[in-house]
Amino acid sequence: MARIAGVDLPRKKRIEIGMTYIYGIGRTTSQSILSRLKIDPNTKTDDLTEEQILSLIHISEPTRLKTRSRMPSSA
Repeated sequence: MARIAGVDLPRKKRIEIGMTYIYGIGRTTSQSILSRLKIDPNTKTDDLTEEQILSLIHISEPTRLKTRSRMPSSA
């Protein structure tokens, strides 16, 4: 099972959809990340290699943090 940003990704879903379970990552961001890493968006989460998972962790963390920093702070 892939665990990225503290979220267990669903096992039987395509990684393109599974990544959207992470706060701050929507479909467009998921597609962009997968494209940059040259990972087929139709790959099931369970079928990812260890190397692909580590790449996703490495690239998705800064993306998620950028999204969070753009959110308005509550006063």
